[in-house]
Amino acid sequence: MTRTAETALVSPSLAANGAGRVAWVSGTVMVDVHGIDEVTEIPAANATTNNAGTYNGTNASTTHGVSRASTGYIVSCQVDVTGLSASPSIGADLSSVSPSLGLTVPLNSGEIKYVPMTAKDITKDGVYTLQYRDAELQVQQCGGFAQARAYTVLEIMGNDYSKTVLYGAPFSIG
Repeated sequence: MTRTAETALVSPSLAANGAGRVAWVSGTVMVDVHGIDEVTEIPAANATTNNAGTYNGTNASTTHGVSRASTGYIVSCQVDVTGLSASPSIGADLSSVSPSLGLTVPLNSGEIKYVPMTAKDITKDGVYTLQYRDAELQVQQCGGFAQARAYTVLEIMGNDYSKTVLYGAPFSIG
Protein backbone atom coordinates (compact mmCIF):
# COMPACT_ATOMS: atom_id res chain seq x y z
CA MET A 1 0.00 0.00 0.00
CA THR A 2 1.41 3.38 -1.00
CA ARG A 3 0.13 6.93 -0.84
CA THR A 4 1.60 9.48 -3.26
CA ALA A 5 0.89 12.94 -4.71
CA GLU A 6 -0.70 14.02 -1.45
CA THR A 7 -1.32 17.77 -1.33
CA ALA A 8 -3.38 20.14 0.78
CA LEU A 9 -4.12 23.75 -0.09
CA VAL A 10 -5.48 25.68 2.90
CA SER A 11 -7.80 28.56 1.99
CA PRO A 12 -10.09 30.94 3.86
CA SER A 13 -13.57 29.64 4.61
CA LEU A 14 -16.40 31.11 2.57
CA ALA A 15 -18.27 31.53 5.85
CA ALA A 16 -15.77 34.32 6.70
CA ASN A 17 -16.60 34.00 10.39
CA GLY A 18 -13.20 33.13 11.87
CA ALA A 19 -14.46 29.76 13.08
CA GLY A 20 -14.39 28.01 9.69
CA ARG A 21 -11.49 26.18 8.06
CA VAL A 22 -11.13 24.83 4.51
CA ALA A 23 -8.47 22.71 2.83
CA TRP A 24 -8.51 21.37 -0.73
CA VAL A 25 -6.89 17.92 -0.72
CA SER A 26 -5.62 15.57 -3.42
CA GLY A 27 -3.94 12.19 -3.31
CA THR A 28 -3.37 8.81 -4.92
CA VAL A 29 -3.41 5.46 -3.10
CA MET A 30 -2.24 2.22 -4.70
CA VAL A 31 -2.74 -1.22 -3.18
CA ASP A 32 -1.19 -4.38 -4.62
CA VAL A 33 -3.27 -7.39 -3.54
CA HIS A 34 -2.23 -11.03 -3.95
CA GLY A 35 -3.64 -14.31 -2.70
CA ILE A 36 -7.37 -13.68 -2.43
CA ASP A 37 -10.11 -15.75 -3.98
CA GLU A 38 -11.98 -14.08 -6.83
CA VAL A 39 -15.40 -12.74 -5.85
CA THR A 40 -17.96 -12.74 -8.65
CA GLU A 41 -20.84 -11.32 -6.63
CA ILE A 42 -20.72 -8.99 -3.66
CA PRO A 43 -22.74 -10.51 -0.81
CA ALA A 44 -25.89 -8.60 0.09
CA ALA A 45 -25.87 -9.57 3.77
CA ASN A 46 -24.89 -6.69 6.06
CA ALA A 47 -24.52 -4.37 3.05
CA THR A 48 -26.34 -1.50 4.71
CA THR A 49 -24.77 1.92 4.56
CA ASN A 50 -24.69 4.67 7.12
CA ASN A 51 -25.73 8.31 6.63
CA ALA A 52 -22.41 9.15 4.93
CA GLY A 53 -23.03 6.49 2.27
CA THR A 54 -20.16 4.32 3.44
CA TYR A 55 -20.31 0.77 4.75
CA ASN A 56 -20.77 0.36 8.49
CA GLY A 57 -17.28 -0.87 9.32
CA THR A 58 -14.82 1.14 11.35
CA ASN A 59 -13.15 4.08 9.59
CA ALA A 60 -15.31 3.60 6.46
CA SER A 61 -14.20 0.00 6.09
CA THR A 62 -16.35 -2.90 4.96
CA THR A 63 -18.69 -5.29 6.73
CA HIS A 64 -20.31 -6.70 3.61
CA GLY A 65 -18.13 -9.76 3.07
CA VAL A 66 -15.72 -8.60 0.36
CA SER A 67 -12.25 -7.07 0.58
CA ARG A 68 -12.12 -3.28 0.36
CA ALA A 69 -9.68 -0.39 0.19
CA SER A 70 -10.85 2.98 1.49
CA THR A 71 -9.18 6.33 2.06
CA GLY A 72 -10.03 9.63 3.68
CA TYR A 73 -9.01 12.05 6.40
CA ILE A 74 -9.15 12.28 10.16
CA VAL A 75 -10.06 15.88 10.96
CA SER A 76 -9.86 17.44 14.42
CA CYS A 77 -10.60 20.75 16.08
CA GLN A 78 -9.10 22.07 19.31
CA VAL A 79 -12.29 23.68 20.69
CA ASP A 80 -15.86 23.29 19.46
CA VAL A 81 -17.47 26.74 19.59
CA THR A 82 -20.98 25.58 18.71
CA GLY A 83 -23.33 27.51 20.96
CA LEU A 84 -20.99 30.45 21.43
CA SER A 85 -23.13 33.45 22.28
CA ALA A 86 -22.71 37.04 23.38
CA SER A 87 -25.16 39.26 25.19
CA PRO A 88 -24.17 42.93 25.12
CA SER A 89 -25.81 45.26 27.61
CA ILE A 90 -25.50 48.86 28.67
CA GLY A 91 -26.02 50.03 32.19
CA ALA A 92 -26.58 53.69 32.93
CA ASP A 93 -27.21 55.88 35.91
CA LEU A 94 -27.09 59.65 36.32
CA SER A 95 -23.29 59.75 36.74
CA SER A 96 -21.95 57.21 34.20
CA VAL A 97 -22.64 54.82 31.34
CA SER A 98 -21.05 51.36 31.64
CA PRO A 99 -21.17 48.99 28.69
CA SER A 100 -20.62 45.32 29.42
CA LEU A 101 -20.44 42.14 27.39
CA GLY A 102 -21.48 38.71 28.63
CA LEU A 103 -19.81 35.91 26.66
CA THR A 104 -20.83 32.26 26.91
CA VAL A 105 -18.04 29.97 25.73
CA PRO A 106 -18.72 26.21 25.62
CA LEU A 107 -15.39 24.70 26.64
CA ASN A 108 -16.04 21.27 25.19
CA SER A 109 -13.04 19.40 23.94
CA GLY A 110 -12.72 19.34 20.18
CA GLU A 111 -14.17 16.59 18.06
CA ILE A 112 -12.49 14.12 15.71
CA LYS A 113 -14.27 13.00 12.53
CA TYR A 114 -13.45 10.45 9.86
CA VAL A 115 -14.12 11.97 6.43
CA PRO A 116 -14.19 9.28 3.71
CA MET A 117 -12.95 10.33 0.26
CA THR A 118 -13.22 7.21 -1.88
CA ALA A 119 -13.29 3.42 -1.64
CA LYS A 120 -13.12 0.40 -3.89
CA ASP A 121 -14.23 -3.22 -3.47
CA ILE A 122 -11.45 -5.71 -4.19
CA THR A 123 -12.83 -8.73 -6.01
CA LYS A 124 -9.60 -10.38 -7.25
CA ASP A 125 -5.81 -10.12 -7.14
CA GLY A 126 -4.32 -7.04 -8.75
CA VAL A 127 -3.28 -3.43 -8.34
CA TYR A 128 -6.04 -1.04 -7.32
CA THR A 129 -5.81 2.75 -7.41
CA LEU A 130 -7.91 5.22 -5.46
CA GLN A 131 -7.51 8.81 -6.54
CA TYR A 132 -9.14 12.11 -5.65
CA ARG A 133 -8.34 15.67 -6.62
CA ASP A 134 -9.24 19.01 -5.03
CA ALA A 135 -11.72 17.49 -2.58
CA GLU A 136 -12.93 19.98 0.02
CA LEU A 137 -12.33 19.42 3.74
CA GLN A 138 -14.40 21.96 5.64
CA VAL A 139 -14.57 22.47 9.40
CA GLN A 140 -17.04 24.95 10.91
CA GLN A 141 -17.54 26.13 14.50
CA CYS A 142 -13.86 25.48 15.30
CA GLY A 143 -11.98 27.69 17.73
CA GLY A 144 -8.24 27.32 18.08
CA PHE A 145 -6.11 24.88 16.12
CA ALA A 146 -7.52 22.50 13.48
CA GLN A 147 -5.62 19.71 11.76
CA ALA A 148 -6.12 16.74 9.48
CA ARG A 149 -4.25 13.58 8.54
CA ALA A 150 -4.85 11.11 5.72
CA TYR A 151 -5.70 7.48 6.39
CA THR A 152 -6.06 4.44 4.16
CA VAL A 153 -7.63 1.16 5.26
CA LEU A 154 -7.05 -2.09 3.38
CA GLU A 155 -9.29 -4.88 4.63
CA ILE A 156 -8.82 -8.37 3.17
CA MET A 157 -11.64 -10.86 3.84
CA GLY A 158 -11.37 -14.63 3.56
CA ASN A 159 -9.76 -17.54 5.40
CA ASP A 160 -6.98 -15.22 6.55
CA TYR A 161 -8.44 -11.87 7.60
CA SER A 162 -6.16 -8.83 7.42
CA LYS A 163 -6.75 -5.16 8.15
CA THR A 164 -3.92 -2.70 7.48
CA VAL A 165 -4.04 1.06 8.07
CA LEU A 166 -1.64 3.63 6.60
CA TYR A 167 -1.59 7.12 8.10
CA GLY A 168 -0.23 10.27 6.50
CA ALA A 169 1.56 13.11 8.28
CA PRO A 170 -0.73 15.51 10.15
CA PHE A 171 -1.09 19.02 8.70
CA SER A 172 -2.64 22.25 9.93
CA ILE A 173 -5.83 23.59 8.40
CA GLY A 174 -5.71 26.79 10.42
